[in-house]
Amino acid sequence: MKEFKYVITDPEGIHARPAGLLVKAVKEFSCDIKIGKGDKVMNSKAIFGVMGLGAKKGDEITLTFDGADEEAAYEAISKFMQENL
Repeated sequence: MKEFKYVITDPEGIHARPAGLLVKAVKEFSCDIKIGKGDKVMNSKAIFGVMGLGAKKGDEITLTFDGADEEAAYEAISKFMQENL
């Protein structure tokens, strides 16, 4: 299992557009990818889960990757987060 922590820098936080792009990106991988903030941990392959976190600018989120292609997913999704959020 791999873990990636990231502090949201987008002024609007994780809003609809980047949440949809994130869901689309994680669905390319077969491994289990969870997204969490504080006590909440959601399935990152479900837009309502991602939006349900209510992540705002300055919030730290954690992404966990577990499965066969976790290394590739970790690389791609951590890059996505840095470029888009």
